[in-house]
Amino acid sequence: MGGSELSRTRIWIAEGVAVCFVACVAAVANASHLQLLLFPELAALAHDVFTRPRGKWAAQPVRLVVTPAICGAIGLAVTRFSHFGVAGVLVITVLSFLVIRLLRSSIGPAFSAGILPLVLGERRWMYPAAVIMGLVALVIALLIWKRVSQQPDPIMQPRQIESLDDQLESNTKDRTGLLHVLAFVAVAALIGERTGLRFILFPPLIVMAYEILGHPEVPGWVKRPFLFPLFCFLTASVGLVMLRLMGQSTLSVAVTVAISILLLRVFQVRMPPALAIGLLPFVIRDPNWWFPLSVLIGTAILSLWFIARGKWLGRAAQIPAASSK
Repeated sequence: MGGSELSRTRIWIAEGVAVCFVACVAAVANASHLQLLLFPELAALAHDVFTRPRGKWAAQPVRLVVTPAICGAIGLAVTRFSHFGVAGVLVITVLSFLVIRLLRSSIGPAFSAGILPLVLGERRWMYPAAVIMGLVALVIALLIWKRVSQQPDPIMQPRQIESLDDQLESNTKDRTGLLHVLAFVAVAALIGERTGLRFILFPPLIVMAYEILGHPEVPGWVKRPFLFPLFCFLTASVGLVMLRLMGQSTLSVAVTVAISILLLRVFQVRMPPALAIGLLPFVIRDPNWWFPLSVLIGTAILSLWFIARGKWLGRAAQIPAASSK
């Protein structure tokens, strides 16, 4: 067996472990009737830390729990005194960014933890406690995985892919990038508020915007950006279809995560936060086909924003080059 085959096999095993972990959380959530335990970003975090046990997120086990928990508590506090709208979304986004910076954390999914209560209209203080329980379980599983797999280094992946993941998960140093993220969030929230389709700004979208718009210098996160909305639409549809076919079952969650991972491969997308999309129907009250359509609209806006910014940066780079001639 060659090195590349061994690497691919290890990655498949790690992805299988991630699917099993999320399925176990779903089983506990169903048995305890505490659906909040199935924090959607668990799918993204589990996939990343099991396939890259020395990556950015896996290297911060304490922050992996604390950062989303604090942001979730902030989001819940804001939700208890307001309703979905641009102001509330921006307040939670800015405060979550400050928490991430103050903790020197790279856990971008904390943005999703903060926004989720506002989008769902969740006002129970059990929410941040459920997030903590799920993430503590993830950290324990990660520590066991590191010991069982006996990998002194990250699971072997092509060097450029490993570097890309770490770069996207690092804190943005581009101030204009942060402004773009806030502007995008405000626009998406405004459209969602005016149309009544609040899931146009579905929580993982902010995480993806932070990684994409906050790191304009990092290319290659997706093979074809114009297909990214289709990928997210299909992931959202898979979650909705599995929920309708098999209900709130462990099997439906496992199949959803497994197919979402497969779609990542088919569309050649390096964006683990997108795995959380498929789990959202399992925590939404009475989800319907407006959910995947809203996801399609939100990701289309992000893709167009990303493409437009890339073209603007390209033109800006050409101006100094032309003036120096």
